[in-house]
Amino acid sequence: MLSQKQAEEAIVATSSFNETEHGGGGGGGVNGGTTREGEETEQDHSMFSVKSFLWHGGSVWDAWFSCASNQVAQVLLTLPYSFSQLGMLSGILLQIFYGLVGSWTAYLISVLYVEYRTRKEKENVSFKNHVIQWFEVLDGLLGPYWKAAGLAFNSCCATTVFIPSFHNYRIWSFLGLGMTTYTAWYLAIASFVHGQVENVTHSGPTKAVLYFTGATNILYTFGGHAVTVEIMHAMWKPQKFKYIYLMATLYVFTLTLPSASAVYWAFGDELLNHSNAFSLLPKNGFRDAAVILMLIHQFITFGFACTPLYFVWEKVIGMHDTRSICLRALARLPVVIPIWFLAIIFPFFGPINSAVGALLVSFTVYIIPSLAHMLTYRKASARQNAAEKPPFFMPSWTAMYVFNAFIVVWIFVVGFGFGGWASVTNFVKQIDTFGLFAKCYQCKPPLPPPHPAAVAPPPLHRHR
Repeated sequence: MLSQKQAEEAIVATSSFNETEHGGGGGGGVNGGTTREGEETEQDHSMFSVKSFLWHGGSVWDAWFSCASNQVAQVLLTLPYSFSQLGMLSGILLQIFYGLVGSWTAYLISVLYVEYRTRKEKENVSFKNHVIQWFEVLDGLLGPYWKAAGLAFNSCCATTVFIPSFHNYRIWSFLGLGMTTYTAWYLAIASFVHGQVENVTHSGPTKAVLYFTGATNILYTFGGHAVTVEIMHAMWKPQKFKYIYLMATLYVFTLTLPSASAVYWAFGDELLNHSNAFSLLPKNGFRDAAVILMLIHQFITFGFACTPLYFVWEKVIGMHDTRSICLRALARLPVVIPIWFLAIIFPFFGPINSAVGALLVSFTVYIIPSLAHMLTYRKASARQNAAEKPPFFMPSWTAMYVFNAFIVVWIFVVGFGFGGWASVTNFVKQIDTFGLFAKCYQCKPPLPPPHPAAVAPPPLHRHR
């Protein structure tokens, strides 16, 4: 027997599932129903206040800002380095390719989220004060083994504590996107103003190791949708997420393509020894501003990456339903402190990003979502009762199956296989340049002081 409170929550969930989307509100159902709770929530958000403007974000625009802001961060500075490994043409084509593939797998994740939540709401399951995560979607649709796989890979990839969920990242997502936009256009404009260095060469690609390392870094760049489920769950109407990630990716193209191309045009093969584009540009106020903004953005990115781990840890210790922000912040400290310490010890940049992209991101946000979609809808009954049908540009379920199979094979062979080999090889080659608690990442050692030149004794003057 359900208690009265549980029964009321079940009725709310069921009604929100059954109501059509034009009814307004959002308040817990996938489609956004017309429950009293949803209406009250929408009224609360329609009333302007500083708190709601800066803190409460669940609209389509909030999700777009979160996706675009989280998609590129410090990796923006390493894309010119990847271009020097790949060459201009391959760099541009692979950015577009992996950007579109990433948008597709983010779409698959959103479809699986809607399918999972729809099934659970039909079972009168309430998600009040509970954030759905990717590993829970895999568990509900495919079983505990898939849950373990999703949890393992996602935990490894996720690298503050006072921000309860992605619902509360509104102002930070907005500021973060502004920071990356400024930095990207600074890189492009500063490179054109600087002009090409003397005797510049653009010889890439020259070696298979460098080529696949650069390709894997771009795969990593557009693999920022490991938090798709959490961002969707923070929306008032999660079904509207479908094409948000694609729109975010198209905007990110306007940042990554001009900046990487311009820096590679200006400095060419010099970038092979400078994985951070800042190191080649002259020091001035604009450069200092970009450096400061990217440092601030790193805190925002850190919060984005850690939040899924916070949720996992809260569920493990039974604190996830706690409403007190202070108690949840204290509960998150055992998660954030070790990660913060590791981030200071090791320079997660350049070659390390490529290795992480090949060995972890390739599975988390490319292979697992594609396989999960194929297996979830492998039966005719599942396809017939699917909460989301194939998109308008896919003629059939068979076409989706073939395309997903292509992504699995491509990412496994090229991303994980060749990319893993190249990234690990490049990582081992450069491991001596990293250092622990390094004050300067991959900087040249200081030159030894010059030896004092032998000074000839002054000539003797004869006195006459």
